[in-house]
Amino acid sequence: MKILCAGGGSGGHVTPVAAVINELIALEPNLDVTFVCDKAFEVQARGVMTQNVRVPVTVHRIMAGKLRRYRHLSIAKQLTMARIVFPNIRDAFKVGIGFLQSVFLLARVRPDVVFAKGGYVCLPVGMAAKVLRIPLVIHDSDARPGLTNAILGRWASAIATGSPLENYHYRPEVSRYVGVPIGAEFRPYDERRQRETKVALGFDEHRPLIAITGGGLGAVSINTATLQDAPLLLAEGVQIFHITGRKNFDEVAMLADKDTSNHVVPFVFEGMADVLGAADVVVSRASATFIQELAGLAKPTVLIPAKTLTDQHKNAEAYQHADAAVVLTDDEITVPGSLYHAIHTLLNDASRRQVLASNLHAFARPHAARDVAKMIIETTRAHHN
Repeated sequence: MKILCAGGGSGGHVTPVAAVINELIALEPNLDVTFVCDKAFEVQARGVMTQNVRVPVTVHRIMAGKLRRYRHLSIAKQLTMARIVFPNIRDAFKVGIGFLQSVFLLARVRPDVVFAKGGYVCLPVGMAAKVLRIPLVIHDSDARPGLTNAILGRWASAIATGSPLENYHYRPEVSRYVGVPIGAEFRPYDERRQRETKVALGFDEHRPLIAITGGGLGAVSINTATLQDAPLLLAEGVQIFHITGRKNFDEVAMLADKDTSNHVVPFVFEGMADVLGAADVVVSRASATFIQELAGLAKPTVLIPAKTLTDQHKNAEAYQHADAAVVLTDDEITVPGSLYHAIHTLLNDASRRQVLASNLHAFARPHAARDVAKMIIETTRAHHN
């Protein structure tokens, strides 16, 4: 069986693909995999596929573009703003080029099925699949579909969703609620394993550990707040594993506290479950995939949704309403000490951490990757029979 997968823009559109591929291998041992991504996430995508997938994956890069839309501005206003109009025109040409690249790639690879995980790189790939009449399976992690999935959903052969179907307007006859695919390693760590993993990562097993990340490409606001408040945490004996993102690493590493308890890295290609599993509290963006990984691990979490991403705000609100996470905004963490206070409060309240962890774990759907893999196989067989 040949499959071409696409995803990009963030780790949340790549790591679930790795999880699904590994489940497909168990069901279809003779699997031939090609992965397509955009330039911005190519380095991370190659790392994820190399370190987390049990078969060789051929990675290709195509050109892709996105439509910039700002819900707080009227359409008329946006049409008068050069910083919106001109990049959109430029990216429209990128989508056209990416479509031609995808047509030639699919014609050469001749996959039995295309799996699009999300991100604007999937649009030209999904359009090419339609033109070449190759079955298309998509997965939508967010409760509020992005533009790419909204378009591809019109002709997709099968649609897997990360939230219950009532949150979407997809065709019900081809849609199925499965949850968000995550790796099998994202399972709760008991106290002994947590302590052993801290030691393996170079930390003191008897001191609290905080994992902080803004996603694969990084988040300036989270990095800035961490630089600002890390000295307060380190002074109290708290250990920090700070994942800056590729774009911001050099600057953050230069400014970061040189305390040996403060580990600063650009990205984690392999062993992310161990980093999160070892942590006593995790601070992160509110991407659907990453939250599901934290849910699988049952981790007390502080979510900081990206200011301009509506889907992340909706995710954060849902988990906050369920008392499954503490939520801060980008504006709030600009205030010195605000991030420190949220972390300090959780570290000093074990019962509160347990409530958050338990409530978040209730959202975990550990079989999502296997369910998506089965949908892909079913769709492929139905098309070729």
